[in-house]
Amino acid sequence: MLARIYKSTPTLMLVLSGVIVAAFFSSLLSGAKYVADPESKLPVITYWLLGSLNKASLKDLVTVVPLILVSSAGLILVSWKLNVLAMGDDEARSMGVKTESFKAFIIICTTIITASAVSVCGIVGWVGLIIPHVGRMFVGPNHRVLLPTSMVLGAVFLLIVDDIARTSTAQEIPIGILTGVIGAPFFAYLLRKTKGGWK
Repeated sequence: MLARIYKSTPTLMLVLSGVIVAAFFSSLLSGAKYVADPESKLPVITYWLLGSLNKASLKDLVTVVPLILVSSAGLILVSWKLNVLAMGDDEARSMGVKTESFKAFIIICTTIITASAVSVCGIVGWVGLIIPHVGRMFVGPNHRVLLPTSMVLGAVFLLIVDDIARTSTAQEIPIGILTGVIGAPFFAYLLRKTKGGWK
């Protein structure tokens, strides 16, 4: 809602609104850490922020997997519209795509998927940034193929990193640290190579 201007949602406004909302909730999270019991609650919050698959249980999976599957299926079913939307809002509207409602649908589905995963394993960054670009290198920009490819590559990448996190030292390294160490340099390489074009 913050990004909407005259019944449209420009990409730049969406990004800037995301920065504002993220900064606000980051401040609330810092406040929660400040008032948390330093002996019991604070270490749990800190470990969750670092991200780990170690605490995931079967009960957690039963809760979140249906949400992730339904939202993922919804994205795959409309993936052809993503191809149209990639050409720009004007072109998409000329081909019959209701861009604003479609963007809202995409945001809702991706938010449900992300929130479900984060609620179980904490914040594991960079996977959603680098894996789609790796998938695009393999299968091209067609979202009908790219979406399922990215899902599979993301799962494989996360399992490999989790294996490294569990076996490289005597104590498990939080997976979010490793994905950041791997993801940031790789994303910087992609940024330089593609000059922001992501082709």
